[in-house]
Amino acid sequence: MSLPCSDQSIRPKKMKSASLPRGVEAVQCWCGDLCKVKEVTDFSDWLGMKFFMCANYESDPPESISAYIRPPSPPPLCMYYRWIDTEMPDWAVTEIREQGRRAWASWDLEERREKAEAEEKGA
Repeated sequence: MSLPCSDQSIRPKKMKSASLPRGVEAVQCWCGDLCKVKEVTDFSDWLGMKFFMCANYESDPPESISAYIRPPSPPPLCMYYRWIDTEMPDWAVTEIREQGRRAWASWDLEERREKAEAEEKGA
């Protein structure tokens, strides 16, 4: 597990709630609350990795019930997060490779179409 951090430049942007991995104990953040466990859903170098995040983290506000009803403001904001995983899971590595392969295949197909269209216009 990594050291606690508040560096916003390396914090994941897209995440979802996750379960605490077996054998890992819950931790408290700087404000003393138990942390939530999140999993990165961003297509990035951290895809699938889990981390602890303060329940009062500034970028994870409570959801509005409607446009007119807002939940009460959270307690003072805390920037605590801490990586649980130190490596991407195998499924995430495979997903990134597959996404890259599909992107190159799509680009190659588009190039071939454009070349064929140009040849038809020239003929």
